[in-house]
Amino acid sequence: MPPPSLTHPDTELPFAGLRVLDISQGIAGPYCAHILWQQGAQVIKVEPPAGDWGRKVGVVRGDTSALALAYNGGKRSACIDATTGAGKAVLLGLALQADVVVQNFRPQVAERLGVGYAALAAQRPQLVYVSISGYGPDGPYADYPASDSVMQADSGLMFANRDADGGARRIGMLLADAATGLYAAQACAAALCRRYRSGRGGHVELNLFEACCALQANNLLEHALGGPAAAGPVSAPNGVYASRDGSVTLLALNDTQFGKLCRALDHADWLDDPRFTDNAARMAHAALLNQLVASRIATRTTAQWQEILSRHDVLHAPVRSYDDVLSHPQAVHRQSFQTLAQPGLGPLPFAGIPARGMRRDAGAAPVNGEHTVEILRDAGFAQPAIDDWLRQGVVRQAPAAGAGVQ
Repeated sequence: MPPPSLTHPDTELPFAGLRVLDISQGIAGPYCAHILWQQGAQVIKVEPPAGDWGRKVGVVRGDTSALALAYNGGKRSACIDATTGAGKAVLLGLALQADVVVQNFRPQVAERLGVGYAALAAQRPQLVYVSISGYGPDGPYADYPASDSVMQADSGLMFANRDADGGARRIGMLLADAATGLYAAQACAAALCRRYRSGRGGHVELNLFEACCALQANNLLEHALGGPAAAGPVSAPNGVYASRDGSVTLLALNDTQFGKLCRALDHADWLDDPRFTDNAARMAHAALLNQLVASRIATRTTAQWQEILSRHDVLHAPVRSYDDVLSHPQAVHRQSFQTLAQPGLGPLPFAGIPARGMRRDAGAAPVNGEHTVEILRDAGFAQPAIDDWLRQGVVRQAPAAGAGVQ
């Protein structure tokens, strides 16, 4: 049976008609706005002449990056120099027409640009205003510089990801930023729900530090209840084991699961071994048990072990590369990855929000200023004024994405 439809017409999406002004940069703010776009909102992204700094981070091709593609697809882009008086006025004009404004500047920067919450809410009380910062608007760390790596260290995420020797390790993705973007989108949706009931907008304030703490609520409670714990698994066997042609992760969390594993590995004799009688005993002899399991897994291929372990209902999975994930049988069946047609780069795989029937097809990321004139016209600015701003460099119009790319 084929999977259910992934997309609906834009008019049926939950945020159809919602106007979002995204003046954020990097990841957390843009991802928040992009989630709203996926769910039907019209999103205008405003960038300075130098562009969103995320365009030049990580894997870069031309004037864009994987990061920019992941978090800005489908948005329309206006390039505005808000350091000028005229640019501030243009930005204010766009903000006063928005239902949602998303910004992730350091505290007081938005106020200096004339688009702080208080100034906008005084004229547009129904506005939902999303502010994302590193540590919040006040306190001893309010002006502290923050990045994903800084936050992973400062919030305990690296501590949670310690190696077997207790060494802290960075998690290999932009988890602090992405998680904050998700929390911000959810909080924005909650504020919009309140607005639909009451007509009132509001100020949604989030910061990376508290988002990372919320993400680790269980870890922090475990620490409070149990004290410092050694890094590593809490059951045995539990780990990644080399097969003849790859590797497999497998584990047993309780006695029933250990029994299934023993039978799958043709070692029912382990069930009578007093060293393996329960998880406490198995943990005490984890090194031996893991060595025994490793010796057994090394005798067959990954595919052979997948068949055997699945037949015995053992918790396991092959360790997949990203290429393997893209061709995962379940991903193929469920159409988990959309195709992002980015001009100049060809078709690319894109993982949208996983709520079926609640998202658009993947959209190309714009060039900085690709839609500037169109956006200003739609906002009601007169053409002579737009022409003057273009001449003065207050705003900039760029060619469409992919133009001139070889």
